[in-house]
Amino acid sequence: MKDNVIAGLDIGSTSIRLVVGQTIAGPAGEELQIIGAVSGPTAGVSRGVVNSIEETTSSISAVLDKAERLVGVPISRVWVSLNDPYIKCERSKGVVAVGRSDGEINENDVNRAIEAARALAVPVNYEILHVIPIKFGVDNQGDVKDPIGMNGIRLEVETLIVQGLNTQIKNLTKAIYRTGLEIEDLVIAPLAAAEAVLSVKQKDLGVALISLGSATTSLAVYEERNLIHTAILPIGAEHITSDIAIGLRCPINLAERIKQEYGTATPEDVDKKDEVDISQLVKEEEVNDDISTISRHYLAEIINARVEEIFEKVDAEFRRIDRSGLLPAGVIFVGGGSELDGLVEAAKKKLRLPAALGTAKNINVVIDKVKNPEFATALGLVIWGSHTEGEASGGNNLQKSLGGILDKTLGLWHKIMPK
Repeated sequence: MKDNVIAGLDIGSTSIRLVVGQTIAGPAGEELQIIGAVSGPTAGVSRGVVNSIEETTSSISAVLDKAERLVGVPISRVWVSLNDPYIKCERSKGVVAVGRSDGEINENDVNRAIEAARALAVPVNYEILHVIPIKFGVDNQGDVKDPIGMNGIRLEVETLIVQGLNTQIKNLTKAIYRTGLEIEDLVIAPLAAAEAVLSVKQKDLGVALISLGSATTSLAVYEERNLIHTAILPIGAEHITSDIAIGLRCPINLAERIKQEYGTATPEDVDKKDEVDISQLVKEEEVNDDISTISRHYLAEIINARVEEIFEKVDAEFRRIDRSGLLPAGVIFVGGGSELDGLVEAAKKKLRLPAALGTAKNINVVIDKVKNPEFATALGLVIWGSHTEGEASGGNNLQKSLGGILDKTLGLWHKIMPK
């Protein structure tokens, strides 16, 4: 059984989530089944960046032990999400001559074209994480989805090159390797989450997945089934909590409870005279404070101000690719911060797009915990791993070195191209 285990490790700034699945024989061939999901607090990570390898290793080990006790099988390999706000993405083109004398394009030609696109000037201390084909061109014909089998002389590909800061990647991988785990691959967090919650129809029409974490907000934009943009912003739900703590002059732990219990991102839905008694929360959090009642409308205004700032930064990313207000399938929210009351309505108003909370669509999930938006990235990593597991088997030697990220360009191409 352990040979069929696929684990997705999502390391956030406040929580680590580990989802475990296994491939089983089903009526239609091999099927993915989720067998466990656990979470635990994070130490040593701030705003998606490792600042203490020892503390991060301890946090991962605690969650790993918890998961192994739950599923009863040792976990030795994981697919890992990357939430680093220093992630960069860039378009690049590659052009090659078709190799066969009869002009028929094969997989080798496609691979060479992608490798040609990969040969761009990468900034100092950055390395390429993903090379994702967007579209192909054969001679004078553009917007080709699948060039294999077509005839031509010249093959062109436009790709999205996703790059990560080398030092941050090394710190993260070192913390994971110290737990005894092997890394299958690093995957940008929003790409992984999209595997779990976005349908083919949504990707075809044009959709943005927004993962609202505690310290970062990541997004991935799809159109015509292709990833056209991704970004990780250094702002998240903990900034909302900090604003509440400052605005209400209360400790940060009490501010978090107030946000969860009474917070909303839509102040227009709250009566200005509406006050709530928080004396019980004060008692439960053991806070030495005389605060007893707060204005719910004032609380909503504090939350709305920060939420609108987050959406302004998201919309700025949309404007960079000329998609502001122009995504028919709208935005889909995942991440722990997405469960804030009124977030979806605030997004509809600020982003001028349809909005909804993400739910697992691409896999039958029987464990209720995994259905929560906060587990979307870890679940997506398991799905990503199940799609590319066969292709990963040849790259283990490369993965054993720190920061040695297996770049499965051809595997990614097969995975992203429409079936």
